[in-house]
Amino acid sequence: MHTTYLRDLFHLHGRKVIGLLLAALAFAPALSAQRYKGENYNFYDFNQKDYYFGITLGYNTSSFKPFRSKGFLESDSIRAVESVTGPGFNLGIVTNLKMGENFDLRFMPTLSFAERNIEYTKTGRLANFSQRRVEAVLVEMPFHIRYKSAPYKDKRLFIIAGVKYGFDVASDSRSRQAETLVKISPNDFSLEYGAGIQFFFPFFIFSPEFKVSHGIGNTLIYNENLEESTVLEKLLSRTFTISLHFEG
Repeated sequence: MHTTYLRDLFHLHGRKVIGLLLAALAFAPALSAQRYKGENYNFYDFNQKDYYFGITLGYNTSSFKPFRSKGFLESDSIRAVESVTGPGFNLGIVTNLKMGENFDLRFMPTLSFAERNIEYTKTGRLANFSQRRVEAVLVEMPFHIRYKSAPYKDKRLFIIAGVKYGFDVASDSRSRQAETLVKISPNDFSLEYGAGIQFFFPFFIFSPEFKVSHGIGNTLIYNENLEESTVLEKLLSRTFTISLHFEG
């Protein structure tokens, strides 16, 4: 009987505790808002906006990931094919749409200047190197989903993931160059992911961010009459970007 009484008592108080926890979770957003408002954090003002805009500046390093073909094994003159990273920079516009308390949908049309090099090691009487430099001016259309942590004193961590389409507006001028050059497709699709931190100031949000892009489409335009092309099966783009977002 004593055991039954303790069990009933436990169930009675357990229900009360669960009820109090549910009530606390229900009122947590309101209490949090009051706390931010009372302490006059800048985060509170920006959190009321459903959407906002901004600009982004960035520095990027780009390269190709080359995949060798069967023709590479049959080649007598090309011993190695490697990618050399080149520098570049980005300038774009930020459009941010709030999707609940912790998620955002972001669209950032960007003009990106990039350089990616393919280096060939050739054999012969005198071994030598030849390099195919690809300087691109890309119009990029990235769509990202951003997940944000709970804010702490006008700071907030976040991670991003999404897709990007890029079009090289300088590809026409390259296509008119000599037929002895490996040609690259102007279209590219990439998967992107990264992370950053938000700093909330009275009139804007400053967000440094790093991002990695992995191309998922072959950018090589195959030319059976060019050995530098036949030794390759495909080329995938790779980009690392450090961005500074100014939003509000």
